[in-house]
Amino acid sequence: MSSSQNGGQFGGRAYVLAILTLVYTFNHIDRQILLILVEPIKADLGVSDSAIGLLTGFAFAVFYATFGIPIAMWADRGNRRNILSLALATWSGMTALSGLAMNFWHLLFARMGVGIGEAGGTPPATSMISDLYAPKERAFALGIYTSGIGLGILAGFIIGGYVYQAFGWRVAFFVAGIPGLLLATAVWLTVKEPKRGAIEQRESEAGASSVAETLGFIAKQSSFLWLLIGCCLICISANAFLAWTPSHLQRSFDVGPADIAVPLGLLIGGVGSVGAILLGKVCDRLSARSLAWRPLMIAFCAAIALPFAWMFLQAKSINMAYAWNLVPSFIGLIYASIAYTASQELVGLRMRAFASAFMLFCLTLIGIGGGPTIVGWLSDAFARSGEAMPLKSALEIMLVLNLLSVFALIMSSRTYARDAARAASVN
Repeated sequence: MSSSQNGGQFGGRAYVLAILTLVYTFNHIDRQILLILVEPIKADLGVSDSAIGLLTGFAFAVFYATFGIPIAMWADRGNRRNILSLALATWSGMTALSGLAMNFWHLLFARMGVGIGEAGGTPPATSMISDLYAPKERAFALGIYTSGIGLGILAGFIIGGYVYQAFGWRVAFFVAGIPGLLLATAVWLTVKEPKRGAIEQRESEAGASSVAETLGFIAKQSSFLWLLIGCCLICISANAFLAWTPSHLQRSFDVGPADIAVPLGLLIGGVGSVGAILLGKVCDRLSARSLAWRPLMIAFCAAIALPFAWMFLQAKSINMAYAWNLVPSFIGLIYASIAYTASQELVGLRMRAFASAFMLFCLTLIGIGGGPTIVGWLSDAFARSGEAMPLKSALEIMLVLNLLSVFALIMSSRTYARDAARAASVN
């Protein structure tokens, strides 16, 4: 395979995957740095848990999800590298702008801008990866890409915690956002657009499918729909915990952002990244025997994580909380990498970026938008009723969704192989 087919000017497809993973890391640095800074921002701007839930949830998610659809349609038709570079520059600039916020509304506006920019990240990136890695190695490659979530959380927590301690929360946003502008230039100059379908020896010179054609195709793929339901349920719970775990630890154990930045970053970010890569490799090996293992892998992980997440909330010391969080952190990102994998192999070639955006639209609007917002609202409601630990009680309710997801994912496994074969016959 030529370097052109491999998709990169500096080292082939491995270089492209590394750059795309780094971009995804910056995506989550800029998205998650707010989480470690919630308590000082609340104190400085005088906002409630419900308002913070809006900032970390729907204010970001609505724009992220909505703009993802037209950007994905653009990616199915245009140069994905250029789209990604522009998107990275946009969300990085808006992250830096967050540091200038003087009140809640300024910060809300900046978070909306971050959401618009980040909408152009995942659809073109996952489409490019699917043109560089064959189905038998795709979950592993997308697992590496998904590790950017964990790496971004790790870096975002560390930057947020320590820069806040030294210079305040505003400077932390500058430090997180400005380097992304340099990376956007590197993407534009060094990454080459891969040829669609070359890795699978599938040629598609036809134009991209219309929205109606793609949605109609997805509607007939029952495994896609069941997997989407299962992943949305997990995503609500996962993002609720991601958004509120730093505040839960700070309120429960009387610690500050810098005290939890490294251990929590290493757990959610470092351990989560390792889990995404290793479990992606395991998923590829199991899926070589039966593609039903794509959704079954997520189902097993969701079931295993449930009791550990419950015990995390019951921990009497911060060290025990960290210990109970090891297992949920290790398996917590696998649902995302497999969801991206499914969105690429359950549709035709010229549907892939849109399918990824559709998956992302639902996960974002329902999961990222709903999880933090629902917990913020529940926390305020429990506080008004006199609950001793309102945030903890709100997070406990979220775990019911993990249980419900297992059923949906098992249903997806029943027709996954059949639906993947059907998609493979469509250009």
